[in-house]
Amino acid sequence: MYQSIQIIGDLGKDTEMRFTPTGQPVTNFSVATTHQYTNKSKEQVKETTWFRVSVWGSAAEACNQYLSKGSRVFVEGRISVDKETGNPRVYEKKDGVWASTLEINASTVKFLDKKGATQKQVVQEDEDVPEYMRD
Repeated sequence: MYQSIQIIGDLGKDTEMRFTPTGQPVTNFSVATTHQYTNKSKEQVKETTWFRVSVWGSAAEACNQYLSKGSRVFVEGRISVDKETGNPRVYEKKDGVWASTLEINASTVKFLDKKGATQKQVVQEDEDVPEYMRD
């Protein structure tokens, strides 16, 4: 079986890079995608969906170097799910409200300018992804 997701959106805040105990770089960032439509009452409606993206290895370093809040990106990868339930990860926010998150383990990240032209593309190699994140 195979699954893949593709999104285009804007970063909601600056990237966050850290290193695993073995020294592997991982960069995380949030991407907002917006769907706009006109409802039956002729009102414009905007629906925004947030995704949490993880990028590993040399691709993580490039994302951390070139991306910042407001950057437009194309992301392709697979959805990471809660290993126990197979569903999106559920967590309790600081205010006590329960929420869920859609997480993408990116295989490709293309950096886009605001006009949609590709500036740079980084591709994550399988050996950059820790074994527990692969499947």
